[in-house]
Amino acid sequence: MSPISRFRRAAALTAMLITAPAMAADPVVVSSKIDTEGSVLGQMVLQSLEEAGIPVENRLQLGGTSIVRNAIKAGEIDIYPEYTGNAAFFHDQAERDIWKDADKAYQQAARLDEETHNIVWLKPAQANNTWAMSVRGDLARENGLKTLEDLARYINDGGAFKFAASAEFVESASALPAFQEAYGFELASDQLLILSGGNTAATLRAAALNNNDVNGAMTYGTDGGLDALDLKVMEDTLGVQPVYQPAPIVRAEVLETYPEIRQVLDPVFESLDLETLQRLNGQVAVNGVPAQTVARDYLDSLARD
Repeated sequence: MSPISRFRRAAALTAMLITAPAMAADPVVVSSKIDTEGSVLGQMVLQSLEEAGIPVENRLQLGGTSIVRNAIKAGEIDIYPEYTGNAAFFHDQAERDIWKDADKAYQQAARLDEETHNIVWLKPAQANNTWAMSVRGDLARENGLKTLEDLARYINDGGAFKFAASAEFVESASALPAFQEAYGFELASDQLLILSGGNTAATLRAAALNNNDVNGAMTYGTDGGLDALDLKVMEDTLGVQPVYQPAPIVRAEVLETYPEIRQVLDPVFESLDLETLQRLNGQVAVNGVPAQTVARDYLDSLARD
């Protein structure tokens, strides 16, 4: 029996034994950001808590990062999925290299938020939704490209490569220039297709359709279009970019009232890796499946495993 199934059985028993005062407790206000991944992860949190017998209030897709962040600090919402790398900006530590190490970034985010705002970080997903470089799947398979070191070797050996990206990605010292310096390659101007704006949907589409011989694209690690368009993220083995692992964050007093929240959500987020999130996001962003349905199907699949 899976950890999810075992907990569901235990939660059902707990719900039967719950006392009257506990039943009168305020519902947990579940929220999320307005983007695709926010809707999927938010639905997972909402449905998992509800199934465990925890009363919930749906405030999903509330807004952008600043809106949900201010809402949880003000006690207007109780729990939502956040990214470890964002804590660097929340606490004015963006220049520190600690945010480029997944474990250290998580521990730092958890410590700072608990000390400053009494907010607890639960277990993160094993996925990194940061700026990344991706290549067409056929190119990756034919040349054994899995990491940025592999890609640098391919480029330096004269392999045909043209990369679609925003001007910000090309010009920002922390993006393409940082990748080039760390991995020892350089893209000439005729190897770049610079698109206006920062929408990764446009860069991914250019690579997928091989527009103007483009076979690589700027992306975020868990973009929904990656799996659907057969594009592969090159692993940043040297940790050039900050790590953005998604994890539920919850107000400590709410966790004290419902300590089972941790047991409910930890195995769910622990099960999420990069390719899984790409696939789930793609079902919403590319195939138009409602996030509620995508989350329900995934949670059901965990229970069956």
